[in-house]
Amino acid sequence: MVKKLFIRKSLDQLNEQADSKHNELKRHLGPVNLTMLGIGCVIGAGIFVLTGTAAALHAGPAIALSFIISAFGCLLAGLCYAEFASMIPVSGSAYTYGYATMGEFIAWIIGWDLILEYLFGSATVAVGWSGYVTSLLADFGLRLPETICQSPFIYDAHGWHATGAVLNFPAAFIVALMTTLLVVGIKESAKFNNIIVMIKVVIILLFIGFGISYIDTHNWTPFIPQNTGTFGEFGWSGLLTGAGVVFFAYIGFDAVSTTSQEAINPKRDMPIGILASLIVCTILYIAVSLTLTGIVNYKELNVPAPMALAIDTAGPGLAWLRPVLKLGAIAGLSSVVLVLLLGQSRVFFTMASDGLLWKSFAKVHPKFKTPYITSIVTGCFAALFAGLFPIGLLGELVSIGTLLAFVIVCIGIIILRKTEPDAPRGFKTPWVPVVPILGAIVCFAEMASLPKDTWIRLFAWMAIGFVIYFTYSRKHSKTRQYRER
Repeated sequence: MVKKLFIRKSLDQLNEQADSKHNELKRHLGPVNLTMLGIGCVIGAGIFVLTGTAAALHAGPAIALSFIISAFGCLLAGLCYAEFASMIPVSGSAYTYGYATMGEFIAWIIGWDLILEYLFGSATVAVGWSGYVTSLLADFGLRLPETICQSPFIYDAHGWHATGAVLNFPAAFIVALMTTLLVVGIKESAKFNNIIVMIKVVIILLFIGFGISYIDTHNWTPFIPQNTGTFGEFGWSGLLTGAGVVFFAYIGFDAVSTTSQEAINPKRDMPIGILASLIVCTILYIAVSLTLTGIVNYKELNVPAPMALAIDTAGPGLAWLRPVLKLGAIAGLSSVVLVLLLGQSRVFFTMASDGLLWKSFAKVHPKFKTPYITSIVTGCFAALFAGLFPIGLLGELVSIGTLLAFVIVCIGIIILRKTEPDAPRGFKTPWVPVVPILGAIVCFAEMASLPKDTWIRLFAWMAIGFVIYFTYSRKHSKTRQYRER
């Protein structure tokens, strides 16, 4: 019984699944598209929203160091992802890699965890998108009623409170729009994403380039504010907590690995897309965080649009950049919602193809060749969460889900080197087992630094997943049926 829980899918099975005869999805994505997908997902809520919040509540100006810590953990995990992606060109990301190394039950845990990551991730970014849209409209004298552009609930140290709002309509709207685009096709989605990525990178470079001259170095003193006596509130513990919070910003390269079955040459292009997007985005994050905390004192940055606040603080000299920045943020956050919904639907699709979720989730649209059922289901739930819940609560859930997936992927590489030492690899993680062990340690340390309530919600989510696995998935597993023939 216990042994069957850890039944593994062989590399031959996985490669057969990716073969053109069995792959119903269209292969349209090259290394540029894959890198752009990664950048499109990484450069979003982290840079436009969470940078200010993490600086104000946890790390101060040292938020730049928090990004470096997170980037280091991501780089170690990214090297492990790259090896898996070059060996296993199948959609599903860490779920598929776990199936090949640690067995079905662990794969289920990862897959269910990825659903948490992408579902709540897209909802989180949609809430940030709503904030920038309402702010931009207000600049032109169009003020939306708060009852339709705010979360009906907030959650703080005193628990849940009603805000009086009915629904965050703009947040639900952008999810519905991006879901429609995903149903139409991956090629069209990739083109849209590429255009948006170029726009927002240019705008971020404008913010850095023109903002440098408005930096007041006194705002960087002290660079690491003294701890308040509470773990995670400034000091070195705040630096680590800040890293855990902004880790949400880096999930883009994980999203790249969910599109393996739509990559033209996955064994070559997936490692390029994963690592290139991570390097580009880390440089941009560090530069923005230093510019932001240099222009505005970190204590004032706990606002929905911190970069817009920095432009206001700089005065008339940067006023021209305010509407441009907001348009860039709106466009940028749109592409993040798109990529996160893409990742979620592909994980759903792969799990359903394996029999672990309902068969209807594995249906491909006869015309568009996209997993349209999973895209629509994902979009409906993401729109619901985006419309009802605040950004802080959603963001913490995404971070812990991402970190757990990274820990398991790092451990998986060590196992795969033992179980499949001679399997062909398009890319090899260097210095195994040092790199994966360090990756697992760094990611777990960031998990441990997150608030206790976040862990409670993770366990509750996993409990729901276990019920589904033992009542449905275990009985319908295609791998289990294949082995029992």
